[in-house]
Amino acid sequence: MKLLSVNLGRSEAVPYTDAPNGRTGIAKRPTSEPVRVSAPGPKGVGGSGLAGDAISDLRHHGGNDQAVYAYAREDLDAWEHKLGRPLPDGSFGENLTTSGLDVSGAKIGERWRIGADLVLEVTSGRIPCRTFQSHLGERGWVKRFTQEGVPGAYFRVIEPGEIKAGDPVEILHRPAHEVTVALQFRAVTTEKTLLPLLLAAGDALHPEEAERARKYVARSGVEVS
Repeated sequence: MKLLSVNLGRSEAVPYTDAPNGRTGIAKRPTSEPVRVSAPGPKGVGGSGLAGDAISDLRHHGGNDQAVYAYAREDLDAWEHKLGRPLPDGSFGENLTTSGLDVSGAKIGERWRIGADLVLEVTSGRIPCRTFQSHLGERGWVKRFTQEGVPGAYFRVIEPGEIKAGDPVEILHRPAHEVTVALQFRAVTTEKTLLPLLLAAGDALHPEEAERARKYVARSGVEVS
């Protein structure tokens, strides 16, 4: 299990984003230099957890609970086959491209050590948006990505550290519950009846997703075991 690449994006003006400033940092490219990773601050104020990585729309991206985004190289390879085109590391706007890890199968609250010091905790899956679709140039991409159910994972920073391509990845803790990133993604996109199950992940779950699940339970009257 290792880190294949660390990917950083620059803020660029594009015609397809709905960000107020008309810019995006989704076009991320691998860097050969070590990168410092730390908690960026609350959503709406803090951007990326990676030094030198731009996030332009702070309304929907970045902040402590979405400080880092990872996607598995194995899943990118599968998409290459489906789309019939190359997808270099960083193509999905991911900060970390991994090898040997089932990123979407990770559990909410799972903790990874990358390199010597950095410790990350899984919070949620990535929800596709119009900027993502336009960046890839694939018609109907939001629907297709959603149906595939392999979203990759967002992380919060538990212990800051410096990382670089080639660093080993170690799973330090895997919770006893069964709430995976893939399950959480399905619950908030295509299978709303799964929302009550997310509460088993406790405080590790992204606060916005926890609130979504609590509201669903309150409306539906479902009992949470």
